[in-house]
Amino acid sequence: MEAATLPHPLALFIVTEIRRARGAAGMTQEAFGRAAGFSASHVSAVEGGTRALTMDFIKGGDRALTTGGMFERMVEKLGVPSWFLPWLDAERTATQLRCWQPSLVPGLLQTADYARAVIRCDDTLTDDEVDRRLADRMERQVILTGGNAPQFIAVIAEAVLRRAGEDFRQVMAAQIKHLIALAERPNISVHVLPDDISMHVGLTGPFSLARSPEHTWLGEMENQLGGVVIEKPADVDTLMTRWETVRNEALPRRHSIELMKEVVNSWT
Repeated sequence: MEAATLPHPLALFIVTEIRRARGAAGMTQEAFGRAAGFSASHVSAVEGGTRALTMDFIKGGDRALTTGGMFERMVEKLGVPSWFLPWLDAERTATQLRCWQPSLVPGLLQTADYARAVIRCDDTLTDDEVDRRLADRMERQVILTGGNAPQFIAVIAEAVLRRAGEDFRQVMAAQIKHLIALAERPNISVHVLPDDISMHVGLTGPFSLARSPEHTWLGEMENQLGGVVIEKPADVDTLMTRWETVRNEALPRRHSIELMKEVVNSWT
């Protein structure tokens, strides 16, 4: 992959710090690369922002500079878990994205107010950490409206739309209107899985899929302890099969938009 992994300032910050530490140690790109397990041209490309910053490179930098894992810890401290880095890169370069969400609006489709409320559910986060994660999430959404925007298809459970107590209804109404507006874009489809489909394979949890420019697929699943990126072909195939099952149970695009409008109208 040939661009910086992270679509926000974290990648630039980490690369800058590694480059600064390399210079302070008096190491050329070639010497650093040998110690880190990469070619000099690879190091040059990462430092120049034309090749992906991966966790392998970050760990290699820690080994080469004998930092005791400082750069890896820095990534974790700044709010991007190491497991998520490959998915962020796959998401940013994808030609197609698929997402099934039974409990929340997908992150790429969230409004700032909705996203803040979701992030705020983790009461261990400081205000600064919440603000940083919110900014990162909003910046990720740029991929859907850029010049090379992927085709994005999301399926969400109807219950997601109706999860709105009196204190959250205004935020949810704005969120649904945002979904409707996004669903009118040619590259975005939002489908609703009706509540009357009581049992289906998607009940086991959310997942996402990304298709690379090289026509390969990568999966991602999140859970209470973090998440996992799915690369093994057999496992990706399983997710693809489950995606097709969930997608086939969902309402068509236009019917889904009408249902979303009905939900908002029922609150006024």
